[in-house]
Amino acid sequence: MHDSLAILTCGSIGVTRRCLSRMASSTRFQRQAEFVVVDNGSTDGTREWLDGDFRHTCEERGLGLTLIFNDRNMGCSTARNQAVAAAKGDAVFFLDNDVEPATPDWLEALRARLDSDQGIGIVGGLLLYPPRDGGNASVPIVQCASVGVSRSGRIRFIGRGEPLADAHLVSHEAQCLISACMAMRRDQCISIGGFDEAFNPVQFEDFDLCYRCREAGWKAFYEPKAMMFHHESTTTAASPKNAAIVVRHGLEFKRRWRHMFSAEDGPDESECRWIANPNAALP
Repeated sequence: MHDSLAILTCGSIGVTRRCLSRMASSTRFQRQAEFVVVDNGSTDGTREWLDGDFRHTCEERGLGLTLIFNDRNMGCSTARNQAVAAAKGDAVFFLDNDVEPATPDWLEALRARLDSDQGIGIVGGLLLYPPRDGGNASVPIVQCASVGVSRSGRIRFIGRGEPLADAHLVSHEAQCLISACMAMRRDQCISIGGFDEAFNPVQFEDFDLCYRCREAGWKAFYEPKAMMFHHESTTTAASPKNAAIVVRHGLEFKRRWRHMFSAEDGPDESECRWIANPNAALP
């Protein structure tokens, strides 16, 4: 058994350096593991750091490292599919370059849940906002505790903006998960075609993957023991993300999957109002 951690980078060297360094140093690896990092055209020293200091860190920890350097931003779906194709592991853990472990056993928690039931095809963790200024918040704030889809196709990041509570710590079957932290068996990911490049450069590619996984007969599962801090939107900051792309991809997601979510017991429409980053608004 072999774990492959697939991570995308596109600029933001400060965040990338901090998060990947902590990922390598503070994760408790229980089996052979590797990082597969796909860089989408960084010009800020990210590539040099990955092939220098980070390679040295991986060697010290006994971790494999595969680097793929694209000469431009190929989009999230294309880059993640490149990572899957290059991965040696039987399980692939998709991570953004702006997440870092909140607990050392996050990887084992995802793997254990994935291995617990062959009917589970995709697993995602609990994402928390980082403590402000690196401090230790008495009660962490939830960024995403799985994703719900209303019967009209509106999206709800469950728990977003709420203080972490017992309700967020219950593992459950989910409608959707976000790709900032989620895992799949490599062969199953390939069998459903990986991430659909129609959703490049970003937005809704992970929700579409979840629904294709579920349509193929596998369950999506939320595992809160896999806790990660998420510096929200750093990974996509360099992408041409704008309202037109969000609307276009949202409409395509609805067109494809209305036959499923319209018949599901998703969140109420009133629960799907988007909440801006609540951590940023704290005094």
